[in-house]
Amino acid sequence: MRFDVVTIFPEYLEPLSVSLVGKARARGQLDIRVHDLRRWTHDRHHTVDDTPYGGGPGMVMKPEPWGEALDAIIAPGSAATADGEAAPEQPTLIVPTPSGRPFTQALAVELSTRPWLVFTPARYEGIDRRVIDEYRERPEVHEVHELSIGDYVLAGGEAAVLVMAEAIARLLPGVLGNAASHQDDSFAPGEMAHLLEGPVYTKPPQWRGRGIPEVLLSGHHGRIARWRRDEAFRRTTRNRPELIEQADPEEFDQHDRKILAELGWDVSEATGRFGRPTPDVEE
Repeated sequence: MRFDVVTIFPEYLEPLSVSLVGKARARGQLDIRVHDLRRWTHDRHHTVDDTPYGGGPGMVMKPEPWGEALDAIIAPGSAATADGEAAPEQPTLIVPTPSGRPFTQALAVELSTRPWLVFTPARYEGIDRRVIDEYRERPEVHEVHELSIGDYVLAGGEAAVLVMAEAIARLLPGVLGNAASHQDDSFAPGEMAHLLEGPVYTKPPQWRGRGIPEVLLSGHHGRIARWRRDEAFRRTTRNRPELIEQADPEEFDQHDRKILAELGWDVSEATGRFGRPTPDVEE
């Protein structure tokens, strides 16, 4: 898989050379290329921004350097890998922005199947809109995703790129030591789609007078799996109740429904979905 990142702060992307992502790069599973946007400027100050039309605070990133940079990266023949192998035909363009749609685990799974992602982290007030519109219509580009990692604003999109790159890269075959590790992740498609992962424990069995749940020492895999799922319901009710509200009650078995009832959930006759429990329900 190939990642390209265009930025005015290449050093910000150095974490892509460490940990699991760095090891995947070293093994050749990931081809990551970081490009300095200022290479495609033509004035002595390497200007990448200007004042916004219509007035207002802040600056806007100019379309010319972005257009030249993206043209160069996606141009036919420019995308060969380091060992000379042909590159994927069409990249998917990822635009980090607080005004984008949420980046989710399900989307990370989808993007992990794409062979080539190009990230465009912006600074200031963002990139001139014409750039996104241009590449959304370009046949060389598979599709464009404007994505947000949360309801807050950062100084730039590089941190968002690090988040998305790691979330996607860890799903690639062979990146995690245990290929099944991500199957029980919070938000993972399947049984965990509407649940947060529950608490985890390791040795020693006693620490500062605190033990671990006895079921985890039982060796009974069925009971352990059930306990973990019950704990996931409790944590989700406490921290992200909207995930259960969004779920189809038909997705849950009889035991699931019993736990949800104990936590105060009930299916609404009006909506056919779970109604949020009252705050005084004990967990």
